[in-house]
Amino acid sequence: MRPIIPLLMALLAGASIAARAADTPPARLVILDDDGFSLAQWMVLKAKDVTVLGECTVSGDVWQKEATAQALRGLEIAGRTDVKVYPGATYPLLNSEKLTDRWEALYGKLTWRGAWMKQWVEPTKQKLPPYHGPDVVPDLPQGNPHTRPADESAAAFMIRMVHRYPGQVSIVETGPMTNLALAQKLDPQFASLAKELVYMGGSLNPRRVLASPESADFAREFANSPRREFNIRFDPEAASITMRAPWRRIVMVPVDPSTATEMSDALVKRLSAADTPIARALRGPASHFPLWDEITTAVWLDPSLITGSHELYIDTNTAFSAGYGDILSWTPGYQPDLDEQREQVVLSVDVGRLETLMVGLVSRP
Repeated sequence: MRPIIPLLMALLAGASIAARAADTPPARLVILDDDGFSLAQWMVLKAKDVTVLGECTVSGDVWQKEATAQALRGLEIAGRTDVKVYPGATYPLLNSEKLTDRWEALYGKLTWRGAWMKQWVEPTKQKLPPYHGPDVVPDLPQGNPHTRPADESAAAFMIRMVHRYPGQVSIVETGPMTNLALAQKLDPQFASLAKELVYMGGSLNPRRVLASPESADFAREFANSPRREFNIRFDPEAASITMRAPWRRIVMVPVDPSTATEMSDALVKRLSAADTPIARALRGPASHFPLWDEITTAVWLDPSLITGSHELYIDTNTAFSAGYGDILSWTPGYQPDLDEQREQVVLSVDVGRLETLMVGLVSRP
């Protein structure tokens, strides 16, 4: 009978290990889709219990090829070349530089045109990126990448992942929604198979909060057009297609909460204090940009950062009019019921805890 005792002990030990494993939550699966690599993506890469399935790129602030180079280099700096980069759409579905020129001739100048930006309308402290065509990739400030992107397109990759992990994949979008719209049109099951969509885009009624001179530069963007925001305005048709897709859950991070944030000199000093590759890469002059994308990845990582939100039905104005690309919203019951989806719209966040989270993540080796 004595051999039974070791066997029993082994079985009990195995049961204990299995119980501990059952108590350990599985890694959260996420796809990052953006128009330029930034601190926001580094935050997710350094978070615990998160598996980044891939990094997708799209044109917006810069052209897709430049965004792809930025993503590759950002992953190299983070020591995460195991994460592949999937190039996405170069052009919006219908919008174009010529259509934007025509719109401005009819309705006035846009504050920001992204990859189509040639000059500021009025003086600003922010630098103007060099204007170039979609196939030009300028040298990157952090050095050019040594790795190459995947051969698969962003839309095909996202479709493949939601079918492999149904109901488990979060998509965090911090650029125009062209890739998402293409994926939805290629596969009508795409949105319903994802766990959730969390996106930075749109604007409801933002107000200037900070007193810094730099914040005034951004306040003027929504002073006379509070419903307009670049990520949505660059490809309004894609935004509308994406917003009306049958997602299980949608979290919208509009401009509104970002007006209480700034990539200030003090914050850059805190972020760059650690001796890690990411912290060292953040050293240099502060951009003074609001933390648009950082808020988005942060509230996905920790929803308790949200201090105020509304449940609204959201769509995008796709009529080529003065309101082209503006956000449309309705409180529940007032929506026209044309497949608009109910979204959690983030209106405010705990800025102190947000900055602490950012500093903690970039300090990890």
